[in-house]
Amino acid sequence: MAELKTNAVRTLDKNHIPYRLHAYEPGDSVDGVSVAAKLGQDPEKVYKTLVTKGKSGGHHVFVIPVAEELDLKKAARAAGEKAVEMIPVKDLLKTTGYIRGGCSPVGMKKTFPTVIHAAAEDLDAFCVSAGRIGLQIEVKPTQLAELIGAAFEDIIR
Repeated sequence: MAELKTNAVRTLDKNHIPYRLHAYEPGDSVDGVSVAAKLGQDPEKVYKTLVTKGKSGGHHVFVIPVAEELDLKKAARAAGEKAVEMIPVKDLLKTTGYIRGGCSPVGMKKTFPTVIHAAAEDLDAFCVSAGRIGLQIEVKPTQLAELIGAAFEDIIR
């Protein structure tokens, strides 16, 4: 399984956080709802990682269910910013070390303030990207939040 060792997986291993890996055939689509279907998972338990830039110039990470949309006003409030906007896809790799469709909230180049949508706090487990397209990590949300210093807040429309 060495080929499945992404930064996200190595970070979980190093911190002794239990997880399950789920591989899938990406095909033409990297949207989260398609990923959930390929994994046979409820889309409410598969989350996507979004990276924003605040008015202050700082980056913020938001983790939300794949079928939902980030509410930028709620996100800005949660981040303590006047406003936030999505970073351009072309800036994702240099900012996080990950590409679109394979961005994980764990193991980024730098640790950014992170907010996970409040609904995840009550889940036994949820899936997030393992750091590359075709691979997801199933983990307990509260353990992930503790590891990355994330808060739980309502951040979707």
